[in-house]
Amino acid sequence: MEISFKHQLSLACVILLLPALCSSQDSFTDSRATYYGSPDCYGNPRGACGFGEYGRTVNDGSVAGVSRLWRNGSGCGACYQARCKIPQYCDENGAYVVVTDYGEGDRTDFIMSPRAYSRLGRNADASAELFKYGVVDIQYRRVPCRYTGYNVVYKVHEHSRNPDYFAVVILYVDGTYDVNAVQLFQQDCQEWKPMRRAFGAVFDYSNPPSGELYLRFQVSGNAGLYWVQSNNAVSSDWKAGATYDTMVQLN
Repeated sequence: MEISFKHQLSLACVILLLPALCSSQDSFTDSRATYYGSPDCYGNPRGACGFGEYGRTVNDGSVAGVSRLWRNGSGCGACYQARCKIPQYCDENGAYVVVTDYGEGDRTDFIMSPRAYSRLGRNADASAELFKYGVVDIQYRRVPCRYTGYNVVYKVHEHSRNPDYFAVVILYVDGTYDVNAVQLFQQDCQEWKPMRRAFGAVFDYSNPPSGELYLRFQVSGNAGLYWVQSNNAVSSDWKAGATYDTMVQLN
């Protein structure tokens, strides 16, 4: 199934009629969380998802690396609510984090940026105590990502070289969707060509067609599996680091 910009309104109507499909997971999963060092308490711009600076600052720097939730990179960009379990220190709502990196710890599902980890605490003093623990027991659940004022964005990855090598990462994917695949339209043969998942959330294509590049991406979630296509093309003079607004919102 393919969703274009003109079908957003129809999708929104479906979402309004099916709130159970669009809500967060009802139940929490028990796990553990820790944190990594950062000079400014934000995320790691060199995270394994390939988000770059976006991976450092998205969600005000409340980000995390995961392992079991990595899912070969399709877990990149997913949002979670995590709350710790020490009543005298832990905030009942906990922290909301975005997955931007891969990381393995001692039976931990989340290795958080310091900004994210600090938000597990009820206040500044409680957070300071949690940092002394180093690792804490938590409960977590997946929740919808919300990027007020942002559409889904294509970013040409920094490793790209026009015209020989094109790589893209998809940002501001709202809701509880995973990006599973990206395809590029080949004008001369009038068909969609699959891009390769290079690493994390980065998809690439060697020797891409000349001219404007039309992309579509496949998302999966509680509501099913969809192809999402924007009417906005990546311009023929694309450069590494450039961003292109798709004018599409998934929620």
